[in-house]
Amino acid sequence: MTLSSTLSKAPAPAGASRNGTAAARAARRRALLNWVAVHSLAIAAALFFLLPFVFVFLTSVMNDQQALTTDYWPTSWNWGNYAKVFDTPGFLTWWRNTLVYAGVGTLVTVVSSVPVAYALAKFRFRGRNLALMAVIAMMMLPPQVTVIPMYLFWAKQMGLGGSLWPLIIPMAFGDAFSIFLLRQFLMTIPKEYIEAARIDGCGDLRTLLRVVLPMSKPAIAAVALFQFFYCWNDYFGPQVYASNNQQAWTLSYGLESFKAAHHTNWNLTMAATLLVMAPVIVLFFFAQKAFIEGVTLTGVKG
Repeated sequence: MTLSSTLSKAPAPAGASRNGTAAARAARRRALLNWVAVHSLAIAAALFFLLPFVFVFLTSVMNDQQALTTDYWPTSWNWGNYAKVFDTPGFLTWWRNTLVYAGVGTLVTVVSSVPVAYALAKFRFRGRNLALMAVIAMMMLPPQVTVIPMYLFWAKQMGLGGSLWPLIIPMAFGDAFSIFLLRQFLMTIPKEYIEAARIDGCGDLRTLLRVVLPMSKPAIAAVALFQFFYCWNDYFGPQVYASNNQQAWTLSYGLESFKAAHHTNWNLTMAATLLVMAPVIVLFFFAQKAFIEGVTLTGVKG
């Protein structure tokens, strides 16, 4: 064994090892500081949106005496507050009504909007541009403008007052925003795919079902999420049509009644608020990829 090989196998001095560890620690610290500096605006924006949810959650597990005091951290974790919310008379009924309203409303909106958007995007017919302008005009029309004639028709003439059907049935005739968003996406689908399907013997309906719909999944997912969120959070519609029938209330409208009944129990109010928000947050968390993809891919061609 030579002297050089012996020296190469000798252990490094303890001071050199400590210096190397300290240098590596300093490098990691500099990298962390650089990352924070580069993403400082994103971190500030994330905290701006996240802190209200943290406040609602912490308040929801406090006791009655601590809620909305200067002590922001719970002295005891009262998970039973959520059970008390579910024990409130009518809360489960509001859940059921909201699921029916949001689920059925989303389904009929997508089913009715896709064929209209397909026709506006791929068919050539007289008055197509005028129809598109009418769709855009409907997007600019606030619902408060039509609420009185719509209420007189559905509640007085059709006798559907005290229910959610006056809100669900009109969705079966399409939604202007959904039609426009889907039309913008369908414009990006190359016409060669549709022509190839027609050469193979597919009619318009079969082409839509077998070719166009599989390629439009991101846009359909975006439209479905938009409509589901709208129905889930809708307060104005249930207030107009279902306020006189507690069995037809939704979560958004029933939460106002819950707050009035528990105006001093802010911990229960926050627990109910969190339970109302949770399904939407979870749904968006799992579907955000399709949602963002559908939004970013629309509007490429006019």
